[in-house]
Amino acid sequence: MTDDDTVRLLRARAQALAGGVREASAEAVVRRVFAVQAQDATAADLGIRARARDLTRQAVRAAYDDERSIVRGWFMRGTLHTVHAEDVHWLLRLLSPRTLAAGRRRYQQLGLDEDLRERSDRLIERALSTHGPLTRAELTDRLTALGVPPEGQAPFHLIRHAALTGVLCHGPHRAGEPTYALLADWLPTPTTPDRDAPTALAELARRYLAAHAPATAQDFATWSGLPITAVRTAWKSLPDPGHLEPPPPAPTDVRLIPAYDDYHLSHSTQPLSVPAAHRPHIWPGGGVIRPTALANGLTFATWTRTPVQLHPFTPVPPDLQPSLDQEVAAVTHFLTPTPPPGAKPG
Repeated sequence: MTDDDTVRLLRARAQALAGGVREASAEAVVRRVFAVQAQDATAADLGIRARARDLTRQAVRAAYDDERSIVRGWFMRGTLHTVHAEDVHWLLRLLSPRTLAAGRRRYQQLGLDEDLRERSDRLIERALSTHGPLTRAELTDRLTALGVPPEGQAPFHLIRHAALTGVLCHGPHRAGEPTYALLADWLPTPTTPDRDAPTALAELARRYLAAHAPATAQDFATWSGLPITAVRTAWKSLPDPGHLEPPPPAPTDVRLIPAYDDYHLSHSTQPLSVPAAHRPHIWPGGGVIRPTALANGLTFATWTRTPVQLHPFTPVPPDLQPSLDQEVAAVTHFLTPTPPPGAKPG
């Protein structure tokens, strides 16, 4: 086994994507990997499924809506991730100031000055406090009272601003449509003491390494969106992040992971998860990152959903086919809507 093979297997195991490692619940998955890419809500669900054992989509939804153990929001790099509920408050305090500062030019382009953003935060807070969780369309309608046009990107950026300032978070689905809830209502106030910035940064580095090692400080900076100069001190406090200890032997492990999966995005260099000759299949351009099939952490195909269909780079080895068929069946079952209670067949 080469060093590259060892690194790939260690990273895939850390991500619960190889070595037979699967978690028992959506909450356990998110605790293990710290954050799941969630720009695409269905892809986020599929990313959780790939790391769990016999998980249904209804169970993932219950973790969001009923247990409130996992939450979707804007965190690393200012992009949507699903994280554990216990991590929301300190992540916002650590990461939001930089994200808000980076968005100033876009706010100016949309005519959203500081006064309007603050008034929007207060209006959204009152609306959610009075009416409970509201959809994006319902919040957009209320923002027109401030002179915000309902068309275009301004309502989205004001809702995102309210999330980054700790006013709201993603709430439950209502008739299949996502809503936003008042953060103070949806998640309990943390019982642990506030972390200062250096302590929070060290914790983020520790959690990143646990889910992505072996890794470098530059990998952590790329994943978190923080500058390398800001993360070096935290990184130096960690155990050897580049240590290679070959993983224990295990049967070939096949997984289907979704578009934009963190497994392909969490290191600064070209990932060892994709053979160099096939990287254009995964990253065709325009910011697209396609769903992929893995065998022991190495990509051997892309795939599409509805219906689930594989596009292998080369013919699939016969000994891999049974595991692949089983994984395709599991994804198909996961994506198949469950009839509502009392519905009659046909």
